Amino acid sequence: MTGAAARAGEGIVEVGPGRAIAWTAVGDGAPLLLLNGYAATGADWDPIFLGQLAAHFRVICPDNVGLGRSTLAAGDKVGGAAGMTADSIALLDALGIERAAVAGWSMGGFVAQSLVRQAPERVTALGLISTHPGGADTVDAAPGVFQQLIDHSGTPREQATRLLSLLFPPDRAADADRRFGDLVAAARAVLPEPVLLMQEEAIVEWHNRPSALSVLAPPVPTAIVHGGGDTVVPPGNAEALARFHPGAAVTILPECAHAPMAQDPAAVAEALIAAGA
Repeated sequence: MTGAAARAGEGIVEVGPGRAIAWTAVGDGAPLLLLNGYAATGADWDPIFLGQLAAHFRVICPDNVGLGRSTLAAGDKVGGAAGMTADSIALLDALGIERAAVAGWSMGGFVAQSLVRQAPERVTALGLISTHPGGADTVDAAPGVFQQLIDHSGTPREQATRLLSLLFPPDRAADADRRFGDLVAAARAVLPEPVLLMQEEAIVEWHNRPSALSVLAPPVPTAIVHGGGDTVVPPGNAEALARFHPGAAVTILPECAHAPMAQDPAAVAEALIAAGA
């Protein structure tokens, strides 16, 4: 990583007219771009997970465009995984980072997969957490699960309870709701619904993309991490991803659901660190 901007702890990068990506960074090692999922910002990572990564990397956590401190001009579009990939590359360029490890969770994993295929020379290693390859190779969730994930009805507190019931295993969801539900609700209350709808379109677009686009990834060290109890992106997707990432190290955490980095942060961080991502 080079340049004063890259060494700072936070900043905002203009990537287009009225389109800006806000980011924070922790740690002092080689760069790791950490891409969050649907409705999440760079501030939402589990602090233990982030701290363990920061002991090995300079971890750069952007807010996806239109969320958090990132901006999206009126009439502009998120642009699906392709648009978020372009934003990520523009962020690396602005920070003077020629090559970085890239890791993404859930929707962020779509962007990470897209980035390594579009600009393989920029990616030193890859981490794919609770994500899927898209197209016919995807192992689908049970009917109704996606609708539960994107359900905008009810109060922010009710939405938080629904979300946490998907992110955490049944035996831990109630405790997570008691501990974090108010914080999640406060974050949900300020999320702009138009941006959420565009992210939902991006998720559907990725799921429905032609399988022909799921070409083998360039040969970079890759870690695939999945919760064995994930109902949002079932764990069979880890095997599906591995078919497109030859040599990837696959870690299944049986006690975890869709957010393993918040349930077993040490194990997820260890898998990423071992791969260099």
